[in-house]
Amino acid sequence: MSESGADVTNQSWQTTRLRVFFTVKCIPPAQVLWIQNPIMVDFLAENNLCGQAVLRIVSRGNAIIAELLRLSEFIPAVFRLKDKSDQQKYGDIISDFSYFKGPEYYESKLEAKPELQDLDEEFRENNIEILSRFYLAFESVHKYTVDLIRYLDDLNEGVYIQQTLETVLLNEDGKQLLCEALYLYGVMLLVIDQKIEGEVRERMLVSYYRYSAARSSADSNLDDICKLLRSTGFSSQAGAKRPANYPESYFHRVPISPTFVSMVIGRLRSDDIYNQVSAYPLPEHRSTALANQAAMLYVCLYFTPTILHTQQAKMREIVDKYFPDNWVISIYMGITVNLVEAWEPYKAAKIALNYTLDTANIREQAIRYSASVDSLRPQIHQLLKEGFLREEIVLDNIPKLLNCLRNSNVAIHWLMLHTAESAYDPNNKRLRQIKDQVISDSKYNPKILFQLLLDTAQFEFTLKEMFKQMLSEKQLKWESYRTEGTERMTELAEVFSGVKPLTRVEKNENLQAWFREISKQIESLNYEDSTAAGRKTVQLIQALVEVQEFHQLESNLQVCQFLADTRKFLHQMIRTINIKEEVLITMQIVGDLSYAWQIIDSFTSMMQESIRVNPSMVTKLRATFLKLASALDLPLLRINQANSPDLLSVSQFYSGELVAYVRKVLQIIPESMFTSLAKIIKLQIHDIMEVPTRLDKDKLKDYAQLGARYEVAKLTHAISIFTEGILMMKTTLVGIIKVDPKQLLEDGIRKELVRRVAFALHKGLIFNPKAKTSELMPKLKDMAATMDGFYRSFEYIQDYVSIYGLKIWQEEVSRIINYNVEQECNSFLRTKIQDWQSVYQSTHIPIPKFPSVDESDTFIGRLCREILRITDPKVTCYIDQLNTWYDLKNHHEVTNNRLFSEIQETLGTFGLNGLDRLLCFMIVKELQNFLNVLQKSILRDKAVVDVFKAMLSAVNPVKGIVGNASKVYANAVAKTQKIWGPYLESIMKVGQMQILRQQTANQLNYSCRFDSKHLTAALENLNKSLLADIEAHYQDPSLPYPKEDNNLLYEITASLEAAGIHDPLNKIYITTKRLPYFPIVNFLFVISQLPKVQYSKNQGMTCRKATDPVDWPPLVMGLLTLLKQFHSRYTEQFLALIGQFIRSLMEQCTSQKIPDMPSDVVGALMFLEDYVRYTKLPRKVAEAHVPSFIFDEFRTVL
Repeated sequence: MSESGADVTNQSWQTTRLRVFFTVKCIPPAQVLWIQNPIMVDFLAENNLCGQAVLRIVSRGNAIIAELLRLSEFIPAVFRLKDKSDQQKYGDIISDFSYFKGPEYYESKLEAKPELQDLDEEFRENNIEILSRFYLAFESVHKYTVDLIRYLDDLNEGVYIQQTLETVLLNEDGKQLLCEALYLYGVMLLVIDQKIEGEVRERMLVSYYRYSAARSSADSNLDDICKLLRSTGFSSQAGAKRPANYPESYFHRVPISPTFVSMVIGRLRSDDIYNQVSAYPLPEHRSTALANQAAMLYVCLYFTPTILHTQQAKMREIVDKYFPDNWVISIYMGITVNLVEAWEPYKAAKIALNYTLDTANIREQAIRYSASVDSLRPQIHQLLKEGFLREEIVLDNIPKLLNCLRNSNVAIHWLMLHTAESAYDPNNKRLRQIKDQVISDSKYNPKILFQLLLDTAQFEFTLKEMFKQMLSEKQLKWESYRTEGTERMTELAEVFSGVKPLTRVEKNENLQAWFREISKQIESLNYEDSTAAGRKTVQLIQALVEVQEFHQLESNLQVCQFLADTRKFLHQMIRTINIKEEVLITMQIVGDLSYAWQIIDSFTSMMQESIRVNPSMVTKLRATFLKLASALDLPLLRINQANSPDLLSVSQFYSGELVAYVRKVLQIIPESMFTSLAKIIKLQIHDIMEVPTRLDKDKLKDYAQLGARYEVAKLTHAISIFTEGILMMKTTLVGIIKVDPKQLLEDGIRKELVRRVAFALHKGLIFNPKAKTSELMPKLKDMAATMDGFYRSFEYIQDYVSIYGLKIWQEEVSRIINYNVEQECNSFLRTKIQDWQSVYQSTHIPIPKFPSVDESDTFIGRLCREILRITDPKVTCYIDQLNTWYDLKNHHEVTNNRLFSEIQETLGTFGLNGLDRLLCFMIVKELQNFLNVLQKSILRDKAVVDVFKAMLSAVNPVKGIVGNASKVYANAVAKTQKIWGPYLESIMKVGQMQILRQQTANQLNYSCRFDSKHLTAALENLNKSLLADIEAHYQDPSLPYPKEDNNLLYEITASLEAAGIHDPLNKIYITTKRLPYFPIVNFLFVISQLPKVQYSKNQGMTCRKATDPVDWPPLVMGLLTLLKQFHSRYTEQFLALIGQFIRSLMEQCTSQKIPDMPSDVVGALMFLEDYVRYTKLPRKVAEAHVPSFIFDEFRTVL
């Protein structure tokens, strides 16, 4: 290859980097091709199978690493088994690879305990999806190695015509790809070990093996994956001991061809495979130029640890070339490694590195970079002054500007890596000493480094934008200068013709002809042939200088001016033709900040502080974020070249990470705004008095409160300044994600609102169950005041920051409450809704999770359980007509229906609706437990079942009358007495929750009618018309009915429940099977409870003794709900038995001439009355079983 050809390819790798479509688009792909060597293009051509195969492998490698990094954030906490509770609960069902020594033993242990089997099944349902995702990622790592080995075998066996390992390594692109293939495999293994601990991997693989079909699949390579990824003993915790022979033993689990490894390391040692050195001409910048290659070499050396251990000459060569002045490197997307620690176990490597770590060398480097920073800061500061960087200055000083950029980037690179906290283990004495020496010798000040980074990024951004502008206008400008020059020469020719009147210029045909010729020469300059045009332009300038001297034209100022102008235009043409893409490429190479992908986080607090002090700092930060986006080129270059479908997901992942970081930094703005807001609200509520409509003038001064109002104005101004700061950022493309500053501000405000409201709800709704008087109402009132403060502050701020305050408030508060309800309901669900599956949780505006303080997981659970505690039927009595609960012992009021309007004031409609949903789940759980007890204990107790049988024969036929009724009933109740305690408790719990649901629905319906009567009317009418249509469909199936995939019924139910237009007593909560003796069991239960209650004219049915509490409304509603879950014929039979009971006892009284109606009959009739009232059924349902004259007599008793 010719020398010029070599120069042209020097930029090749970085040129290609620029072709990724979402990076700084300075060169269209069509223009890039001329920089590349034809052989290289050939290797990556679509018809070159050899090149395409290795390109696909490398592309997949980058995608796998992105997937591993993505998944590492979603490891279910339970697999870490850190909590004692997790260990006790899941210890028997989560196992590491010790499971494979005796799977039968583990499985038999599970089969022995039904509750463990149940837990195991629930665990499988909740985790199989995420386990499958992890398994696929692990499998793809193994498949990557298999494909790489197969590719190398194919190369050796001559599958690719005319291609061998040697020829591929001779090719520029082939060499890069093969080195990357090995390096990426090493990075994968290191990433897995760093991000997903060994024990966690083993537990996940064992769980996946147990739960999936892979164990039975013949072609499953689970064994190989387990061998590759079994725990290495490595821990990423600070101070953890490094396992012996780590990581080389880990890298050798799947052996890679030693010849291939040796040749790759040979190439990495000797060549500049990415031609980076040309961008860094100074010898002291060489280690920075080769930083990427050094990282590759570091990883690849673990595949042949003998070099690290024994080959001192090779190690000395490597250290001299790559690490003469640096020992902290970034290996992939900011993952840093300190060679002092990493190479400690390897003798040759350690000895070679000692020269670099010599105290004098460390001091020399630290002082050099410190001096560099001191000299660069004022330079860049000068360059960034408004109006300094003009086009002519840039064009005249390209080399100087590039040098400045290069020096500052190199200084930032070295100082950032070598002072990073994460690069030094605090428990390692030697590392501490080195770090302290670097910091003291370089006079390291993080603020100065941060300022230099900001200024450099801003300078780089400005320069790039100017260059892109000049490149796009290059041809137009060049042609306009040429036209101007031509016209000047033509005019001069006309001046010397003697025709054009110009003072004291004589006619001169020679000069006329000469200027005409020059004019033609300028016009003939060709933009496409820039080299020839440049040469010719220089000659023309020289000719114009000479003509002025030889023909004594100096005496005529106007002619001189014309000549000077033309020379100036020709100079501009030379300048313009020299604007080359290479400058942009060099800037892209030099400005790489990928090494800081993780370290940058240590500067977050400084960024936030600088924004707080000066919000306009956001514009400089924007340039820094864009500079950081250059890190995306590295993983995406090959994916893009391979036209891989992974391009979108990988670029979305890294762009998303970067945008998340941008959000994190800028979150200081909403935080500062809310701090100011809190002060404003405090002033408005406590200090500033409301001005009355009429005011005495002598009191005007008192109401003016100038100090307080000035303070409010000052704080409001501060808030609007913060807003202005973030909006100065302009819409920016970060990776492939468009960041709109207005959206960023709104999201930030939402995030801060969510954080503060969620924390307030968590802290404000914690109750002490042992408190003598319930804290419920006082805490709800306090909470309502807090929420009102937030609401008012939002109302106040919305105009100053240009957002829809009410919309944001409603959306976010509803999201917080719905999310907490969902999490609370998870405890009742078998298949839990994980955070990443929740429709209410968000990555940008996350709802915080707080550790639980009692059996409830969230504030909504605590609120619900506190309401249930204070309205417990065992200690309170509910009076239906007053909607009030009274204490059984002292008859004081405990709470009333005001409670629900207070909850609505505090948590809004969403809170009340969420409470209702939670009560539904609790009712379902209680009914399921109840039926379990009924089936598994009551109906399996032979003695009890015999009583039911005897009773059944005694009451047959139901239409008749039971002889000797009181004795028959009393006997049956006495024999079954032991079962009614738990029965009563369950029924009353369900009834209590149904009363709460009714009260909730009433409150929701009342407020809906009051606040939005049109919505209520629309919902009621739609509901009625739908029910009418459904009834019509059942009478005539040809009429329409909502199809299965139609969500109408589901959606309208949610709206009706939110508006309180529903009856909780008519709901079906669970699906049931046929149960024997069910009506008789419930009938016996009712008559067993009748002696415990008495009728009072003022209060209705009340408890006889406070020591044996039975609360009538919960009892009736609970039993009604239970019967509603079964077929209606059970209810028919049950009511018939009650009717028979009333008739039989009345018959007995009549025959024994007892004048008064027995109290049990009064109780049974009250039960029927209430049953009819609660179910809204017609009276004839009850009168079908009890003669109307008994009801008439009963009314006289009432």
